Amino acid sequence: MRNRRPRAGKGASGMELGLIGLGRMGSNMAQRLLEGGHRVVVYDRDPSAIEAVKTKGAAAAHSLEELVDELTAPRALWLMVPAGEPVTETIKALAPLLAPDDVIVEGGNSYYKDSVARAQYLHDKGIHFLDAGTSGGIWGLKEGYCLMVGGQEKVFRRLEPVFKTLAPPDGYAYVGPSGSGHFVKMIHNGIEYGMLEAYAEGFELLHASSYDLDLRQLAGLWNHGSVIRSWLLELTERALESDPDLSSIRGYVEDSGEGRWTVLEAVERDVPAPALALSLFARFRSRQNESFGAKLIAALRQEFGGHRVKRE
Repeated sequence: MRNRRPRAGKGASGMELGLIGLGRMGSNMAQRLLEGGHRVVVYDRDPSAIEAVKTKGAAAAHSLEELVDELTAPRALWLMVPAGEPVTETIKALAPLLAPDDVIVEGGNSYYKDSVARAQYLHDKGIHFLDAGTSGGIWGLKEGYCLMVGGQEKVFRRLEPVFKTLAPPDGYAYVGPSGSGHFVKMIHNGIEYGMLEAYAEGFELLHASSYDLDLRQLAGLWNHGSVIRSWLLELTERALESDPDLSSIRGYVEDSGEGRWTVLEAVERDVPAPALALSLFARFRSRQNESFGAKLIAALRQEFGGHRVKRE
Protein backbone atom coordinates (compact mmCIF):
# COMPACT_ATOMS: atom_id res chain seq x y z
CA MET A 1 0.00 0.00 0.00
CA ARG A 2 1.48 3.38 -1.00
CA ASN A 3 1.89 6.08 1.63
CA ARG A 4 -0.58 8.90 1.21
CA ARG A 5 0.52 12.51 1.45
CA PRO A 6 -1.35 14.81 3.85
CA ARG A 7 -4.04 16.78 2.08
CA ALA A 8 -6.96 19.10 2.65
CA GLY A 9 -10.33 17.53 3.37
CA LYS A 10 -13.41 17.51 1.16
CA GLY A 11 -15.91 20.34 1.08
CA ALA A 12 -18.59 20.39 3.77
CA SER A 13 -21.13 18.70 1.48
CA GLY A 14 -18.81 17.70 -1.33
CA MET A 15 -17.24 14.53 -2.62
CA GLU A 16 -13.77 13.66 -3.82
CA LEU A 17 -13.14 13.07 -7.51
CA GLY A 18 -10.16 12.42 -9.73
CA LEU A 19 -10.46 14.12 -13.13
CA ILE A 20 -8.34 12.97 -16.05
CA GLY A 21 -8.25 15.21 -19.13
CA LEU A 22 -8.19 18.99 -18.85
CA GLY A 23 -9.17 20.15 -22.31
CA ARG A 24 -11.84 22.75 -23.02
CA MET A 25 -14.55 20.82 -21.19
CA GLY A 26 -12.50 18.99 -18.58
CA SER A 27 -10.91 22.11 -17.14
CA ASN A 28 -14.27 23.87 -16.89
CA MET A 29 -15.83 20.84 -15.25
CA ALA A 30 -13.06 20.82 -12.66
CA GLN A 31 -13.70 24.48 -11.89
CA ARG A 32 -17.47 23.96 -11.57
CA LEU A 33 -16.90 21.04 -9.19
CA LEU A 34 -14.48 23.09 -7.09
CA GLU A 35 -16.97 25.93 -6.88
CA GLY A 36 -19.55 23.36 -5.75
CA GLY A 37 -17.44 22.34 -2.76
CA HIS A 38 -15.93 19.11 -4.06
CA ARG A 39 -12.31 18.08 -3.73
CA VAL A 40 -10.88 17.54 -7.20
CA VAL A 41 -7.54 15.90 -8.04
CA VAL A 42 -6.56 16.54 -11.65
CA TYR A 43 -4.22 14.97 -14.18
CA ASP A 44 -3.40 15.75 -17.80
CA ARG A 45 -0.48 14.90 -20.05
CA ASP A 46 0.12 18.65 -20.40
CA PRO A 47 1.70 20.01 -17.19
CA SER A 48 0.56 23.56 -18.01
CA ALA A 49 -3.07 22.38 -18.07
CA ILE A 50 -2.60 20.90 -14.60
CA GLU A 51 -1.09 24.11 -13.27
CA ALA A 52 -3.92 26.22 -14.71
CA VAL A 53 -6.56 24.19 -12.85
CA LYS A 54 -4.39 24.00 -9.73
CA THR A 55 -4.66 27.79 -9.44
CA LYS A 56 -8.45 27.32 -9.15
CA GLY A 57 -8.01 25.11 -6.09
CA ALA A 58 -7.56 21.61 -7.49
CA ALA A 59 -5.00 19.16 -6.16
CA ALA A 60 -2.43 18.32 -8.83
CA ALA A 61 -1.20 14.88 -9.84
CA HIS A 62 1.52 14.36 -12.43
CA SER A 63 0.86 10.69 -13.17
CA LEU A 64 -2.04 8.26 -12.99
CA GLU A 65 -0.31 6.54 -10.07
CA GLU A 66 -0.11 9.81 -8.16
CA LEU A 67 -3.73 10.59 -8.96
CA VAL A 68 -4.96 7.25 -7.59
CA ASP A 69 -2.73 7.63 -4.53
CA GLU A 70 -4.30 11.03 -3.79
CA LEU A 71 -7.83 9.61 -3.64
CA THR A 72 -9.54 7.88 -0.74
CA ALA A 73 -11.11 4.46 -1.38
CA PRO A 74 -13.64 3.77 -2.70
CA ARG A 75 -12.34 6.11 -5.37
CA ALA A 76 -14.21 7.91 -8.14
CA LEU A 77 -12.41 8.97 -11.31
CA TRP A 78 -13.88 10.88 -14.26
CA LEU A 79 -12.31 10.58 -17.73
CA MET A 80 -12.57 13.48 -20.19
CA VAL A 81 -10.16 12.25 -22.86
CA PRO A 82 -10.75 11.84 -26.62
CA ALA A 83 -12.92 8.90 -27.65
CA GLY A 84 -11.37 5.73 -29.01
CA GLU A 85 -7.89 4.48 -28.16
CA PRO A 86 -7.11 7.25 -25.62
CA VAL A 87 -10.03 6.06 -23.48
CA THR A 88 -9.08 2.39 -23.86
CA GLU A 89 -5.44 3.07 -23.02
CA THR A 90 -6.33 5.17 -19.98
CA ILE A 91 -8.72 2.55 -18.59
CA LYS A 92 -6.17 -0.24 -19.09
CA ALA A 93 -3.53 1.86 -17.34
CA LEU A 94 -5.87 2.66 -14.44
CA ALA A 95 -7.31 -0.81 -13.84
CA PRO A 96 -4.22 -2.30 -12.11
CA LEU A 97 -4.02 0.76 -9.84
CA LEU A 98 -7.62 0.58 -8.65
CA ALA A 99 -9.38 -1.60 -6.09
CA PRO A 100 -12.79 -3.32 -6.04
CA ASP A 101 -15.68 -0.86 -5.60
CA ASP A 102 -13.77 2.03 -7.21
CA VAL A 103 -15.65 3.82 -10.01
CA ILE A 104 -14.60 5.12 -13.42
CA VAL A 105 -16.94 7.60 -15.10
CA GLU A 106 -16.33 8.11 -18.82
CA GLY A 107 -17.71 11.45 -19.96
CA GLY A 108 -16.44 11.67 -23.53
CA ASN A 109 -18.28 10.99 -26.78
CA SER A 110 -17.53 7.27 -26.92
CA TYR A 111 -19.34 4.73 -29.08
CA TYR A 112 -21.88 3.06 -26.83
CA LYS A 113 -20.85 -0.48 -27.82
CA ASP A 114 -17.30 0.35 -26.68
CA SER A 115 -18.75 1.49 -23.35
CA VAL A 116 -20.58 -1.81 -22.90
CA ALA A 117 -17.29 -3.68 -23.49
CA ARG A 118 -15.38 -1.41 -21.10
CA ALA A 119 -18.01 -1.90 -18.40
CA GLN A 120 -17.62 -5.67 -18.70
CA TYR A 121 -13.82 -5.45 -18.67
CA LEU A 122 -13.89 -3.45 -15.43
CA HIS A 123 -16.72 -5.51 -13.91
CA ASP A 124 -14.51 -8.58 -14.15
CA LYS A 125 -12.00 -6.74 -11.94
CA GLY A 126 -14.63 -5.57 -9.44
CA ILE A 127 -14.45 -1.96 -10.69
CA HIS A 128 -17.61 -0.03 -11.52
CA PHE A 129 -18.10 1.91 -14.77
CA LEU A 130 -20.54 4.67 -15.66
CA ASP A 131 -20.89 6.05 -19.18
CA ALA A 132 -21.91 9.69 -18.91
CA GLY A 133 -23.04 11.38 -22.08
CA THR A 134 -22.06 15.00 -21.48
CA SER A 135 -23.49 17.98 -23.36
CA GLY A 136 -22.79 21.63 -22.74
CA GLY A 137 -19.55 22.40 -24.54
CA ILE A 138 -17.56 25.46 -23.50
CA TRP A 139 -20.70 26.99 -21.95
CA GLY A 140 -20.98 24.25 -19.34
CA LEU A 141 -19.00 26.14 -16.70
CA LYS A 142 -21.62 28.89 -16.61
CA GLU A 143 -24.79 27.08 -17.71
CA GLY A 144 -24.11 23.55 -16.46
CA TYR A 145 -23.78 20.25 -18.29
CA CYS A 146 -26.62 18.00 -19.39
CA LEU A 147 -25.66 14.51 -18.20
CA MET A 148 -27.08 11.21 -19.49
CA VAL A 149 -25.69 8.45 -17.30
CA GLY A 150 -25.66 4.69 -17.88
CA GLY A 151 -24.46 1.86 -15.63
CA GLN A 152 -25.56 0.47 -12.29
CA GLU A 153 -28.13 2.72 -10.66
CA LYS A 154 -26.68 2.23 -7.17
CA VAL A 155 -23.32 3.52 -8.43
CA PHE A 156 -25.06 6.45 -10.10
CA ARG A 157 -26.72 7.29 -6.76
CA ARG A 158 -23.36 7.18 -5.00
CA LEU A 159 -21.99 9.85 -7.34
CA GLU A 160 -25.20 11.86 -7.61
CA PRO A 161 -23.80 14.87 -5.69
CA VAL A 162 -21.19 15.24 -8.44
CA PHE A 163 -23.80 15.06 -11.20
CA LYS A 164 -26.00 17.54 -9.37
CA THR A 165 -23.14 20.06 -9.17
CA LEU A 166 -22.16 19.69 -12.81
CA ALA A 167 -25.70 19.92 -14.20
CA PRO A 168 -28.25 22.73 -14.22
CA PRO A 169 -31.56 22.05 -12.39
CA ASP A 170 -33.17 18.90 -13.85
CA GLY A 171 -30.16 18.55 -16.14
CA TYR A 172 -28.98 15.04 -15.25
CA ALA A 173 -30.60 11.61 -15.27
CA TYR A 174 -29.92 7.93 -14.87
CA VAL A 175 -31.04 6.51 -18.22
CA GLY A 176 -30.32 2.78 -17.97
CA PRO A 177 -27.66 0.03 -17.93
CA SER A 178 -24.12 0.22 -19.29
CA GLY A 179 -23.90 1.85 -22.71
CA SER A 180 -27.24 3.64 -22.48
CA GLY A 181 -25.71 6.96 -21.45
CA HIS A 182 -23.49 7.11 -24.52
CA PHE A 183 -26.26 5.70 -26.71
CA VAL A 184 -28.58 8.54 -25.69
CA LYS A 185 -25.79 11.08 -26.21
CA MET A 186 -25.12 9.61 -29.66
CA ILE A 187 -28.73 10.14 -30.71
CA HIS A 188 -28.68 13.59 -29.10
CA ASN A 189 -25.75 14.54 -31.31
CA GLY A 190 -27.39 13.02 -34.37
CA ILE A 191 -30.40 15.26 -33.76
CA GLU A 192 -28.00 18.18 -33.34
CA TYR A 193 -26.60 17.47 -36.82
CA GLY A 194 -30.08 17.73 -38.30
CA MET A 195 -30.94 20.93 -36.42
CA LEU A 196 -27.70 22.60 -37.45
CA GLU A 197 -28.25 21.67 -41.09
CA ALA A 198 -31.83 23.04 -41.04
CA TYR A 199 -30.67 26.36 -39.59
CA ALA A 200 -27.75 26.46 -42.05
CA GLU A 201 -29.97 25.93 -45.09
CA GLY A 202 -32.56 28.44 -43.91
CA PHE A 203 -30.03 31.17 -43.23
CA GLU A 204 -28.28 30.49 -46.52
CA LEU A 205 -31.59 31.10 -48.30
CA LEU A 206 -32.04 34.32 -46.36
CA HIS A 207 -28.50 35.37 -47.20
CA ALA A 208 -29.03 34.66 -50.92
CA SER A 209 -32.37 36.47 -51.15
CA SER A 210 -32.97 39.72 -53.05
CA TYR A 211 -33.84 41.44 -49.76
CA ASP A 212 -31.31 43.30 -47.66
CA LEU A 213 -31.98 41.26 -44.54
CA ASP A 214 -30.30 41.62 -41.17
CA LEU A 215 -29.68 37.97 -40.33
CA ARG A 216 -28.59 38.71 -36.78
CA GLN A 217 -31.86 40.56 -36.23
CA LEU A 218 -33.86 37.63 -37.57
CA ALA A 219 -32.04 35.14 -35.35
CA GLY A 220 -32.93 37.29 -32.35
CA LEU A 221 -36.49 37.84 -33.54
CA TRP A 222 -37.18 34.13 -33.95
CA ASN A 223 -36.17 33.50 -30.37
CA HIS A 224 -39.14 35.51 -29.12
CA GLY A 225 -42.26 33.39 -29.45
CA SER A 226 -41.28 31.58 -32.67
CA VAL A 227 -41.76 27.81 -32.92
CA ILE A 228 -38.10 27.45 -34.01
CA ARG A 229 -36.63 29.32 -31.05
CA SER A 230 -33.64 27.62 -29.40
CA TRP A 231 -30.25 28.06 -27.79
CA LEU A 232 -28.72 27.37 -31.22
CA LEU A 233 -30.51 30.46 -32.52
CA GLU A 234 -29.08 32.46 -29.61
CA LEU A 235 -25.62 31.29 -30.67
CA THR A 236 -26.47 32.12 -34.31
CA GLU A 237 -27.29 35.68 -33.27
CA ARG A 238 -24.03 35.88 -31.35
CA ALA A 239 -21.96 34.60 -34.30
CA LEU A 240 -23.64 36.94 -36.82
CA GLU A 241 -23.24 39.94 -34.54
CA SER A 242 -19.46 39.68 -34.65
CA ASP A 243 -19.21 38.62 -38.31
CA PRO A 244 -22.45 39.33 -40.27
CA ASP A 245 -21.30 37.58 -43.48
CA LEU A 246 -19.17 34.95 -41.69
CA SER A 247 -16.39 36.08 -43.99
CA SER A 248 -13.69 35.02 -41.53
CA ILE A 249 -14.80 31.38 -41.47
CA ARG A 250 -14.30 28.60 -44.02
CA GLY A 251 -17.35 26.45 -44.69
CA TYR A 252 -15.50 23.31 -43.59
CA VAL A 253 -17.44 21.23 -41.05
CA GLU A 254 -15.90 18.38 -39.09
CA ASP A 255 -17.75 15.52 -37.44
CA SER A 256 -16.58 13.75 -34.30
CA GLY A 257 -18.24 10.39 -34.92
CA GLU A 258 -21.64 10.52 -33.24
CA GLY A 259 -23.50 11.46 -36.44
CA ARG A 260 -21.97 8.52 -38.28
CA TRP A 261 -22.83 6.13 -35.45
CA THR A 262 -26.40 7.45 -35.34
CA VAL A 263 -26.87 6.81 -39.06
CA LEU A 264 -25.32 3.33 -38.75
CA GLU A 265 -27.68 2.57 -35.86
CA ALA A 266 -30.63 3.64 -38.01
CA VAL A 267 -29.48 1.26 -40.76
CA GLU A 268 -28.97 -1.62 -38.31
CA ARG A 269 -32.44 -1.16 -36.81
CA ASP A 270 -34.28 -0.39 -40.07
CA VAL A 271 -35.32 3.02 -38.76
CA PRO A 272 -35.74 5.71 -41.45
CA ALA A 273 -33.65 8.77 -40.56
CA PRO A 274 -33.26 10.70 -43.83
CA ALA A 275 -32.75 14.14 -42.29
CA LEU A 276 -30.02 12.90 -39.97
CA ALA A 277 -28.30 10.98 -42.78
CA LEU A 278 -28.35 13.91 -45.18
CA SER A 279 -27.06 16.29 -42.51
CA LEU A 280 -24.07 13.98 -42.07
CA PHE A 281 -23.42 13.81 -45.82
CA ALA A 282 -23.65 17.61 -46.03
CA ARG A 283 -20.69 17.78 -43.68
CA PHE A 284 -18.69 15.53 -45.98
CA ARG A 285 -19.51 17.82 -48.90
CA SER A 286 -18.31 20.86 -46.96
CA ARG A 287 -14.78 19.46 -46.93
CA GLN A 288 -14.41 19.26 -50.68
CA ASN A 289 -12.80 22.20 -52.44
CA GLU A 290 -14.21 20.75 -55.63
CA SER A 291 -16.53 17.78 -55.97
CA PHE A 292 -15.69 15.18 -58.61
CA GLY A 293 -19.28 13.98 -58.38
CA ALA A 294 -20.58 17.48 -59.15
CA LYS A 295 -18.19 17.69 -62.09
CA LEU A 296 -19.53 14.38 -63.41
CA ILE A 297 -23.12 15.60 -63.15
CA ALA A 298 -22.20 18.76 -65.05
CA ALA A 299 -20.42 16.71 -67.73
CA LEU A 300 -23.37 14.33 -68.14
CA ARG A 301 -25.85 17.21 -68.41
CA GLN A 302 -23.70 18.58 -71.21
CA GLU A 303 -23.55 15.16 -72.90
CA PHE A 304 -27.26 14.37 -72.88
CA GLY A 305 -28.73 17.85 -73.03
CA GLY A 306 -26.06 20.15 -74.36
CA HIS A 307 -26.13 22.16 -71.16
CA ARG A 308 -23.32 24.66 -70.75
CA VAL A 309 -20.53 23.84 -68.27
CA LYS A 310 -18.26 26.26 -66.45
CA ARG A 311 -14.57 25.85 -67.25
CA GLU A 312 -11.78 26.34 -64.70
